[in-house]
Amino acid sequence: MDRYLVVGAGFSGAVLARELAEQLPCNVDVIEERSHNGGNCHTFRDDHSGVMIHAYGPHIFNTNDEKVWDYVRRHGSFRLYVNRVKAVIDRGVFSMPINLHTINQFFGLKLNPNQASEYLAGLSDASIVEPANFEEQALKLMGRELYEAFFKGYTTKQWGCDPKELSASILKRLPIRFNYDDNYYEKKFCGIPEEGYGDVIGSILRHPAIHVRLGERMHPEAIPHDYRHVFWTGPIDAYFDYSEGRLGYRTMTFERIDAIGDFQGNPVINYPGIEVPFTRIHEHKHFAPWEQHERTVAFREYSKETAGNDIPYYPKRFSSDMKILERYRERAESLEGVSFLGRLATYRYMDMEAVVRDALNHASASVELLLHGRRPPLFPEGAA
Repeated sequence: MDRYLVVGAGFSGAVLARELAEQLPCNVDVIEERSHNGGNCHTFRDDHSGVMIHAYGPHIFNTNDEKVWDYVRRHGSFRLYVNRVKAVIDRGVFSMPINLHTINQFFGLKLNPNQASEYLAGLSDASIVEPANFEEQALKLMGRELYEAFFKGYTTKQWGCDPKELSASILKRLPIRFNYDDNYYEKKFCGIPEEGYGDVIGSILRHPAIHVRLGERMHPEAIPHDYRHVFWTGPIDAYFDYSEGRLGYRTMTFERIDAIGDFQGNPVINYPGIEVPFTRIHEHKHFAPWEQHERTVAFREYSKETAGNDIPYYPKRFSSDMKILERYRERAESLEGVSFLGRLATYRYMDMEAVVRDALNHASASVELLLHGRRPPLFPEGAA
């Protein structure tokens, strides 16, 4: 039987490996450099408190894609979950994303939906026709007061730069609602696995044709030549030993807080003020409201530039990064027997649902080509 190698045991690698194993007569080796599966989605049960901890920050699965939702639920029990985020500023505690309650509370008004829409239209910068950056998009969308209260400082801390340097598209993902809906996500399906993401991804990888090796780093030059094809889900710049330069990412560090009872009364509270060094605090017992715990665990989250062995979180995708990426993609074109899949290998910001959908689609395309003796696509459709 053919042998395939998948490098990385996050959602991308796990879903791809499972699809190959189910659709082809083959063996699939999955190699993961960390001591656990799941990548940045990894969760674990804290020994001290009993709380399920999201090791790399909160992960809430949300999607409108019924196929993706059904797929992950085949591999774990998901509890429906509504994510309600708050923001603390000098004027009080407010609901995020901005909604009718936020607007009325912030401005001390009692507006109905139509009045609030007209009110914000009057605050927006009408001179901005086509926003050229994050700040211009915010000023056009909500005016200066809301932007400076909730977004300017937070964005500066999160990305480590002036918001004028960021793309306008980043803010377009955050809605303004003219009703009292404070659910952070506007997706049809939203949930968290009852036993954690490790349980879900472990189930995906549980197949007699899949062989997982954790805690092992795979260097491209050391990959044996007897694999029919290699699927790389790690950073694309790492594959080429950073020969064209490092792609820019922001990474996170966390300061743990242990307490009795309830620390902040909400799963996530943002701290937009530039005078506060962290961006938010997340309290993990609130991500499993169906559980009861006497103790609690929270984390202050800090954003910083990625360096050395830091874990990459958010691709910066500045113009300089995109030039580096283009050089790596050009080099990838000359490779035989390798494909690149996932957020790190394609250098894109991707929610979990997009990662699963990409992996399913890429697996389907790859299987079809492999059955006809042809090589799989170099990148997922739309990624290159």
